Amino acid sequence: MPKKVLVTGCAGFIGSHLSEALIDKGFRVIGIDCFTEYYDRKLKERNLSSLLSCKDFTFMEEDLMEAPLELYLKDIDYVFHQAGQPGVRGSWGAQFDIYVKNNVLATQRLLEIVKDFNIKKFIYASSSSIYGNVDTLPMKESQLPRPFSPYGMTKLAAEQLCNLYFENYGVPTVALRYFTVYGPRQRPEMAMNTFIKAILNDTCLSIYGDGNQRRDFTYIDDIVKANLLAMESSVEGEVFNVGSNRPIKLIEVIRILEKIVGKKTKMKFMPKQEGDVRDTYAHIKKIKESFGYEASVDIEKGLANQVDYIKSIL
Repeated sequence: MPKKVLVTGCAGFIGSHLSEALIDKGFRVIGIDCFTEYYDRKLKERNLSSLLSCKDFTFMEEDLMEAPLELYLKDIDYVFHQAGQPGVRGSWGAQFDIYVKNNVLATQRLLEIVKDFNIKKFIYASSSSIYGNVDTLPMKESQLPRPFSPYGMTKLAAEQLCNLYFENYGVPTVALRYFTVYGPRQRPEMAMNTFIKAILNDTCLSIYGDGNQRRDFTYIDDIVKANLLAMESSVEGEVFNVGSNRPIKLIEVIRILEKIVGKKTKMKFMPKQEGDVRDTYAHIKKIKESFGYEASVDIEKGLANQVDYIKSIL
């Protein structure tokens, strides 16, 4: 029989791509998503459209805090916990309760139930936001995490829960610290999406900060690849950076996009937003040596793919 996997957050940007890759590899996938109000439900439904026609994909619209997880985990071999409340800027103030619920409490409930099942691997989608503003670059897994936003703090708390359940109950966890993921289906408020749409629509592009801040942009296919490698590996109880190891300034990204689209854009520089770090830069020696991971999609190719996707849905 084909192996069964559970993917939480299956209607999201990363979860939908990962679910498709698992189907392509012959797995049976149970996908859970609660369609949070963070962005338009219709976009997530579009992400799911091809999956819903697959006989090996079963979709459950459920909140992880209420779902009958004991039923869904029966005979599951692997769990990919991609669900969570995203976004640094939205995590301040009154919204913080939502971040605690969806990032911390939901992870704890899932782990608490998973510990009673004999799964082969629990893979948690963490974030480079756990690092904050570090003293030295690139960011290494051995560095002391210093989150610079409430969002980063909740992702780190969930990481720590994974480690606790590994140490105390033997749950075979692996946490993957994603560095700024981009590509088709990227969330609408994320930088690449807003940049591309502004250039295509001839509208003014807002830059928060001076444009010289650097990000280690990582293409969606490389993120999916890291998840599959983590699943196949015997490594447990560890955290890994998943990045390109090639940071680039935002202003340089815009110039590449202008070249791809074939026209210039107007830019307006805005004050830096609370919680935004200056630079991200993934040290990927650990994941390379442990899993054989290499980022394979360069920024020019990845951006061209995302431009084509956005053109196709406008």
